[in-house]
Amino acid sequence: MSIVVTGATGELGRLVIDQLLATVPAGSVAAVVRNKEKAADLAARGVELRIADYDHPETLAEAFRAGDRVLLISGSEVGRRVPQHTAVIDAAKAAGVAQLAYTGVLGGPDADFQLAAEHKVTEQLILDSGLPYTFLRNGWYTENYTGNLAPVLEHGAVVANAGEGRVASAARADYAAAATAVLTGEGHLGAAYELSGDVAWSLAEYASTIAAATGKEIAYKNVPAAVHQEILVGAGLPEGLAAILADVDEAIGRGLLAGTGGDLSRLIGRPTTPLAETVKAAVAGA
Repeated sequence: MSIVVTGATGELGRLVIDQLLATVPAGSVAAVVRNKEKAADLAARGVELRIADYDHPETLAEAFRAGDRVLLISGSEVGRRVPQHTAVIDAAKAAGVAQLAYTGVLGGPDADFQLAAEHKVTEQLILDSGLPYTFLRNGWYTENYTGNLAPVLEHGAVVANAGEGRVASAARADYAAAATAVLTGEGHLGAAYELSGDVAWSLAEYASTIAAATGKEIAYKNVPAAVHQEILVGAGLPEGLAAILADVDEAIGRGLLAGTGGDLSRLIGRPTTPLAETVKAAVAGA
């Protein structure tokens, strides 16, 4: 039996691998990756590499073994996730894995924004498969914002269409810690965890936090969704992605990413990482 992480060379996947290696022997950890060379550092740490591609179901036949505990990290290509995830679920079922944990979205079936659609379909596919499952319904990563600091600092503004909505974000490492707890612990089968930060903050508060960390004047500019979408397209984002991000902001305005139920801090056994801490680290690295 191995603990298997798909998408292991992505930002979340690498953090999960790091935390697993601090918890269990390297020989019990396997990484499903598309590119062997990109994962050479993982192999050097003793992690087993299993080469497979979500888009090529035949390659997934050897990705899992009977009794494995598997973390399915959702694909990054919006619009292609359902067939990709279906291929993973089918392969996991054929192998007879002992657990399939899936990184979905906060709110699960109740999330009504575009980005949630494929996650909801995937959860239903897992339920229909009969596999032992755990749903990790991840809220927003703070790094979704701090990873885009350059234009904020250049223009002195956080631009969004979220109104006064609040975001209960947490650091990506917090979500990785939760996944590690679920993959290495007991009592998580059949559970659906709503994972979010301990504190919900507004975009105006985010702007103030950046200002405090940089000493610069940073304002929050709330704009109509159509205007925000145009700005994102002008910055080089594809129109479809820009529309999805503007739609997420609308969901934030409706309070759909503000929940602070405490599942994340309970799973990781500590408070979630404060917004100011992640902002400070991002500013230092900018």
